[in-house]
Amino acid sequence: MRHALMAAALWMMTSLPALAQQNTWIQIEAQPSLAAAEASVRSYAARLPDVAGFQLSTRWYGIALGPYTAQDAQRQLQALRGQGLISGDSFLVQTGVFRQQFWPVGAAALAPGTQPVTPVAPLETQTETETETVAVEAPAAPVIEEETPRQAQASESLLNRDEKRLLQTALAAEGFYTSAIDGLFGRGTRSSMAAWQSANGLEPTGILTTRQRAALLRSYNSILDGLGMEVVAEARAGIAMQMPTDQIAFKGYEAPFAHYEATGSESIQLSLISQEGSQARFEGLFSVLQTLDLVPTEGPRELGRDRFTITGIDGERHTTIDVRYADGAMKGYMLVWPPNDDTRLRRVLAEIDRSFEVLPGVLDPALSPATEDQSIDLLAGLEIRQPQRAATGFFVDGRGTVLTAAETLGACERVSIGSDVDADVVFSDAELGLALLQPKKSIAPLAFATFQSSIPRLRDTVAVAGFSYGGDLGAPTLTLGELADMRGLDGEDSVKRLELRAEPGDSGGPVFDRGGAVLGLLRPAPEREGQVLPDTVRLAIDADTIRTRLAAEGFQIEEVDAFGVMDPVELSALAADISVLVECW
Repeated sequence: MRHALMAAALWMMTSLPALAQQNTWIQIEAQPSLAAAEASVRSYAARLPDVAGFQLSTRWYGIALGPYTAQDAQRQLQALRGQGLISGDSFLVQTGVFRQQFWPVGAAALAPGTQPVTPVAPLETQTETETETVAVEAPAAPVIEEETPRQAQASESLLNRDEKRLLQTALAAEGFYTSAIDGLFGRGTRSSMAAWQSANGLEPTGILTTRQRAALLRSYNSILDGLGMEVVAEARAGIAMQMPTDQIAFKGYEAPFAHYEATGSESIQLSLISQEGSQARFEGLFSVLQTLDLVPTEGPRELGRDRFTITGIDGERHTTIDVRYADGAMKGYMLVWPPNDDTRLRRVLAEIDRSFEVLPGVLDPALSPATEDQSIDLLAGLEIRQPQRAATGFFVDGRGTVLTAAETLGACERVSIGSDVDADVVFSDAELGLALLQPKKSIAPLAFATFQSSIPRLRDTVAVAGFSYGGDLGAPTLTLGELADMRGLDGEDSVKRLELRAEPGDSGGPVFDRGGAVLGLLRPAPEREGQVLPDTVRLAIDADTIRTRLAAEGFQIEEVDAFGVMDPVELSALAADISVLVECW
C-alpha cells in the first residue's frame, strides 16, 4: 500500500503540469462590474457554446470560452475571429488568471485539472496506429439561423454601449454613418444600417441581425489582416495592450523602454515606455523623447498634466508617442509606422487606445545593465537626433534675444536655442559674420551681455565662453587668451585679432575683458587661400560694429565705459548665465 501511495503521488506531481497546460481559455471580454458582465455573458451564451464568466485578479469580470488544450484554443480563437463571432482583440489565457466563477449560475470554480471541452469549430484530428491513420471529424460549427427583425432587435438589446459604439464606428468606416459615435441607435444609425443592408443586397430593415453584425465587423476588421493584432501583457513594464504580433517581436529591455523590433514585411517598430518619477520628470520625458531620431520634427505635440502625445511625420516614418502619468508612474508607447498608411494606422491606434491597460509595477532599470558601448548619442538604445552644426551664442537683452555667428546658421531648416527652444532668425549678415535670433517662446535669461565701450589695451587678458564640445559638458567652457591686435589680418577695423586656442563649437561666443564686459563675438577660425595660419589666431567682431548693426535693427545694447577685474569664479558664472548653445537642424 505504501508503494502504491508513493506511485500515485509521483504520478500526480508529474501529471499536474500537463493538465494545467490543457486549461487554456479564450478571453473575449472584460467588464468593470458584475451587472455589466452578467448582461454581456448572457448575450454570448445565447449564440456561442462553452461560455463561462469569472472574476479577474484585476477586480474586473472576464468572459471566456473553454477550457481547451493550448493547440485547440489557438485554432478556435482563429476560427471564431474569422467568422466575426468574437472581437479581434480576444486572446488566450490560463485558468490561473481567474478567481471566482459567476457563470454559468451555480457553477463551481474550475480547478487547474479541469478537463478541456471539445471545440465547436471544425478541427481535423488524427489517431495514429502502427498500420493506419484514421481521420476523425470534430463537431461542426453551430449554424446561426437568420433572425426576424423582432429577433434581431431582441439580440441587439443585449449589446452593451461599447459594442453599439463599435457597430457605429464600423458603419462610419464603410461610409454609411456620419453622426456621433455615442452608442445610441437613433434615426441616423437606423438609416445607416438600412443603407448598409441595401448595399449588400439585404432587406433594408434598419436592424442588423446577429449574422449581419458579424459580417459588418468582419469587414471592418479586415484592414488589420496580416498584422496579428492581439493583446500582449508585458508584466515587467506594467502595460497590456494590443500589438501587431505578426509584424514585431520582443527585442529586449533598455529602461525606460521595452523594445519590439520588426520581423515581418512591414517596417514597424514599437517601444513600451514605463518608469516612475515626478511631474517634473514627466514633463522632462516629453522634451527628451522629441530629440530621438525616430521622431520627425514635423507634427503636433500636446503636453497635459497627466498625458502627452507626440506625432512626428516625414517621408520615412510616422511616429506616434502616447504617455499617461498617474500615481508617480509614466506608462505609454512609441509606435513607428510606415509612411502613407494613415487609414490602417488610425485603426491600429484606435485598437491600442481601446485596449491599453495599466498593470502594477514599472520597468526595473536593472534589466538593462551598463555596457561598454554606451553613448551619449543614445537614449536607452535609441539614437538621439543630432544637429547639423552646433555653436555658441549669448543673450543681449532680457527677452532672450541671442547674438551668434552667421556661419553657424548656414542652410538650416530649423534653429534652436539650447536644443529645445526654436528660434526665428531676425537677421543673418554674412559680410559681418553676425546673426540675431529671437526665441519663439518666452525665455527669461539669468543675465545678458554688457558691452565695453572703451578701447582695451593690447596684450590685455581676454576670455572666450563657448560650448567647445557641442553641449556635451552641459555648460560653456572658459578659454583664456590675449588681445593680439586692434584690427584684422588685412587691417579691417571691424574685428580684433586674438591669440588663444578655441574649438569650432566656441564660434559665436562672447569675448570678455577681465571685468566681465563683452569686447566682441568670436568668429570661426579664419581661412586664407594658400596659407596655413597658426591655430592660435582667432578673430572677434568688435563691440562698436555689433552696436551699429543692432541699432540698425532697432535693438539697443547695454554698455559700460570702465574696465574692472572680476574673480575667475564669478566670470565663469557670468559666462554660464549669458552663453547658450545654438544648434542648426
